Amino acid sequence: MDRSPEGEAREEQGEPGGEENERQNGAGERRAHAGKLSQEYPLGAVRIEAITFDVTHTLLHCPRLGEIYSEVLGRHGIPVSPPDALRLVKTVWQELSCAADPGRDRFSSHPDGERGWWARFLERLCELLDAPPPSRFAAAELFHRFGRAESWEVYPEVPRVLAELRGQGLRLAVISNWDHRLPGLLAELGLAPSFEAVVYSSAVGVEKPDRRIFGRALELLQLAPAAVLHVGDGRLEDFEGAAAVGFAALHLVRQERGKVPASPGRGEILDLTALPGIVAARASGTRVLNSRQL
Repeated sequence: MDRSPEGEAREEQGEPGGEENERQNGAGERRAHAGKLSQEYPLGAVRIEAITFDVTHTLLHCPRLGEIYSEVLGRHGIPVSPPDALRLVKTVWQELSCAADPGRDRFSSHPDGERGWWARFLERLCELLDAPPPSRFAAAELFHRFGRAESWEVYPEVPRVLAELRGQGLRLAVISNWDHRLPGLLAELGLAPSFEAVVYSSAVGVEKPDRRIFGRALELLQLAPAAVLHVGDGRLEDFEGAAAVGFAALHLVRQERGKVPASPGRGEILDLTALPGIVAARASGTRVLNSRQL
């Protein structure tokens, strides 16, 4: 930690009682830092015992999303450039999200299950391309590709942060709107051992922000809501959904997604790097507001 100018002056002048002063100054700096973190990241008045994470754009992302769609569709006779594929994937995801039943998981509630939902996703993308319907082989290949580790990339700070949090005695879990491929994917990426529970929407039958998916995580962790901090990039699905159930919550606003405000607001983080310090500041005993009181 950077020393304050006043502290530097005392040390240079050889002030008597140097060791005791250093201990007092250090403790004061730690208290001030904890207080600053507590004001910026309000986590509630109850000690945090567990942290739950969203997955996509929180722990990992798909940097070659457009390229993979372009490659697979091109191989099956539907040419599309990677930028156009990426744009259409985002458009179709938003379109189908708006049409989804908010009380049900989109994957498991589809008449043909998860694969049927993703096949319809690909059909709609091809409709927007004015292309013929894709073959079932194209849909099957994409479903397989995105269930494998090589299509994904873990954010660089994630392994270290997860290790630090576990070293602080925190229990970790996942709460994500995903299908049944998620546990295997986390295992392939080497993240699964960090998590005590992996809760995903197709298994629970509802998606975030439905309180029931958060409730399932609480059942597995056997904790009260206020003892759990949820971190995710969705303002509605993660931050507001978790807070509505009584969790502490932090909103992750990663720069790569073009969502970074000029100055991150209270309760917002730009990546996971600061998370161990934020939780440690709360554990120091500094009382802060619950996120719902902001």
